[in-house]
Amino acid sequence: MSDPTARVRRAIALLRAGRPVRIDGVGAMAVLAVETATPDMLEVVDSDRAARLLISGERAAGLALANRRDAADSAVPVLIAREAWLDGPAALALADPGRDLDRTLIGPLIPGPLDFPDVARTGLQLARSAGLLPALWVLPPTEGAESFSVDDLRKSAGAVELLARAKLPLDDMPPTQIVVFRTLADGQEHVVLVIGAFGGQPPLVRLHSECLTGDVFGSLKCDCGPQLKEALRLIGAAGGGILLYLRQEGRGIGIANKIRAYALQDRGLDTVDANRRLGFADDERGYAEAAAMLRALGVDRIRLLTNNPNKVAGLESAGIGVVERVGHHMPANPHNADYLATKHSRSGHLG
Repeated sequence: MSDPTARVRRAIALLRAGRPVRIDGVGAMAVLAVETATPDMLEVVDSDRAARLLISGERAAGLALANRRDAADSAVPVLIAREAWLDGPAALALADPGRDLDRTLIGPLIPGPLDFPDVARTGLQLARSAGLLPALWVLPPTEGAESFSVDDLRKSAGAVELLARAKLPLDDMPPTQIVVFRTLADGQEHVVLVIGAFGGQPPLVRLHSECLTGDVFGSLKCDCGPQLKEALRLIGAAGGGILLYLRQEGRGIGIANKIRAYALQDRGLDTVDANRRLGFADDERGYAEAAAMLRALGVDRIRLLTNNPNKVAGLESAGIGVVERVGHHMPANPHNADYLATKHSRSGHLG
């Protein structure tokens, strides 16, 4: 398999299915996702119970390992030595912080030397791309196992294909087309609405990350549903523009991890600390694929409807010129006031 995007896509599918994947690079290793590894699979690939546990630096901080040298930097993964008590259920309990606030942490947890951090980071990023908790069993690099390389993730970033396009009449909106793209690395399908006409001028564009709870169910914990409706209204009022509906649930951590973060927020953590306790960054989203979709539609200069400067920077670094940032503010309610304040104070969203 010579195509790096095909290798990454296959590796993601294998991790989701609870199968090992070999990562080639300086210091090759095989990894198995803690979240999907079954006892039978562990018995097959680790019969002598020698596999070590790899977690992110963010999760290590949540496990009170931040005073250790290898856990001092949240960008550096932490390798935990195998102990007799560290079986599949115990590893999953360590990876999932849902019970951190209910019990004393199991242990002891003994970080070991991490000789090849680039390979380790690549493995954790692959788990995140698969929508899994960033926690992996580290195995010897078995010959013959499906593999991909450290460079494959970088080379596959931004690769998309246009799958389908059709007219989509919308209530009280200019003529609209719906366009479906697939990102080649992870197989996710994203939707773009091309609304009205913008006469060769930079169109008004909204990058909207999918939010099942807010967009569909009307959750009051966030402002996503109102943002989506208002973005469509503003684009329609401007006579035309583009809305990208991106499969980036929970700022890129997936629906299951988003609900895990919600449960942590119910216990008093804010949205940033909840993501970090799960082992993710504050925001895992990237915008190379969004830029590729815009280019595929013949658009390289836009007016961007956002309060998030990271979206501006992400698109510009991917070659899309943002000629204007248009603010996109929603009123707070009693359920999301703290969430909106946290986005402003800790995530850099503009007022």
